[in-house]
Amino acid sequence: MKSFKKFVSASLIVCITTAGLPFSAQARMVATEEITAPASPSASRDAVNRFLARDEVRQAMLGQGVSPQAALDRVAAMSDGEVAQLAGRIDQAPAGGEVLGLLFTVFIVLLVTDIMGLTKVFSFTRSVR
Repeated sequence: MKSFKKFVSASLIVCITTAGLPFSAQARMVATEEITAPASPSASRDAVNRFLARDEVRQAMLGQGVSPQAALDRVAAMSDGEVAQLAGRIDQAPAGGEVLGLLFTVFIVLLVTDIMGLTKVFSFTRSVR
């Protein structure tokens, strides 16, 4: 145990000593356009094309009467800004989030009522009563 304490204290001494050393840093002014611009227009275009290539998306497009090839042609005709905006919408879209949120809420409500003794749904809880 004594050797472990020596090892830990020596490690802490080294860490604290090196934490106080000055490190070089670079700073510069960044324009808003640099931050808001997409990293690569081709990456956004690839993300949209991958989304449109998914089977469930193709089935939904066919259900709406849109040809998958026509959708790909329209994406090819879009400007880089429009494709970046569409790729951002795809990334922000919930993937079954409404169903999961509903199930989680029901689980929490049942858990709380089970703990309060109003129901007996879960076997791993103990009633307050």
